[in-house]
Amino acid sequence: MNPQEKLKKYFKENRESIKNEMVDLITKMVAEKTVNVVSEKLSEHPYLKFRGEEYRVGNIVKKFLSEIDVKYDEFSRMEGRPNIIGGIGKNKSGKRLLMPAHMDIVPAGEGWDTDPFEVVEKDGMLYGRGTLDNKGPLVSILLAAKIMKKLELDQEIDGQLMIAALADEEAEDPDGIDYGIGYLMDEALIDPTWAIIPDIGENMKGIDIAEKGRTVFKIKSKGKQAHGSTPELGINAVFMMAKLVAEIEKMKFDYDVHDVLGHPSLNLGEIHGGAAPNIVPGTCEIILDIRTVPGMTKEKVIGQLQKCIDKVENGKFEINVMAWNEPHAINPDNEIVDVIKKYTKDIIGVEPKAFGMGGGTYAKTLNMKNVLAVGFGPGDDTAFHVENEYVEIDQLIDFSLLTLLIAFDLLK
Repeated sequence: MNPQEKLKKYFKENRESIKNEMVDLITKMVAEKTVNVVSEKLSEHPYLKFRGEEYRVGNIVKKFLSEIDVKYDEFSRMEGRPNIIGGIGKNKSGKRLLMPAHMDIVPAGEGWDTDPFEVVEKDGMLYGRGTLDNKGPLVSILLAAKIMKKLELDQEIDGQLMIAALADEEAEDPDGIDYGIGYLMDEALIDPTWAIIPDIGENMKGIDIAEKGRTVFKIKSKGKQAHGSTPELGINAVFMMAKLVAEIEKMKFDYDVHDVLGHPSLNLGEIHGGAAPNIVPGTCEIILDIRTVPGMTKEKVIGQLQKCIDKVENGKFEINVMAWNEPHAINPDNEIVDVIKKYTKDIIGVEPKAFGMGGGTYAKTLNMKNVLAVGFGPGDDTAFHVENEYVEIDQLIDFSLLTLLIAFDLLK
């Protein structure tokens, strides 16, 4: 019996025990509040000493890998924000498949029916912050490693399956310093051949082959503060900004429609201005999130924003780029897409379709560093970053099996 058939048989016969261990491990991870926010919002989360605190889940991962006798490396740009890479296979210098999941999460937010940091199992679903994004998929990958070791199949792959628990995916500070995949790649600490990023949802029916670029702009209007009873003595920066916002809302991007990614998008996500009702505000700030498609440059986007500014009579504004990354797209006709389609159709009865997305994952950083990477994984794409985040347990189990089937095919 070949490895793939052994694995299918094992999962069929042991599905309940796999589920129980999966739920237990996810419950432990979700209880750890590894919330990642930008530094200026850190004070809103008094339980955090620093952003992310991924070490809390990292300790669980390291203990698990040690118990199943999988050697791992730990790389940290700063103490407390580790990246843990376990390796399985007989040839470390051979081809390498990276399966990275992130340990940080977004804040819980409001509107939950239950405690977001206590996993609730109901109707085949697990509810809790991080069950889908991204602790559930991380546990799927970890259990794949355990099952490979248990069945003594780890020496039957000519290469390595890289089990990765990474930091710093959910938030980026204005300084641009990355503590996760960007750090690992910039410092050449890992060198995978391929990567599959389980962080897109789509219920394993889609394969992410393209992602829009993301730009965050802060625009500040500069007026003159005065007493609210004598507004004629000041220059109201909020009124000034309101005129600019009206122009930005009408702005049409200069771009070519992309075959996969389609059109760019713009969102005005934050506006801040004024100190009190009886003070003419001297400044006002907005923060824009712009998702770009190939062919759009930072200079071109700034130029279009400047044209909007020029239309505001007597307007004084300052533009700052808080974050910028390029869009990317790969040819869907490649070996990793082919093998994902092959085994997914076999296991869940659906052949996933290649598509592009507006959100960003580790796949972007990897592709920009010439690693062939795609997004593929369990979960409903509408369950990310919302109240009552959830994931289907059966999908997590199937993804664990698919991780192994794909690895044996690529690394044979």
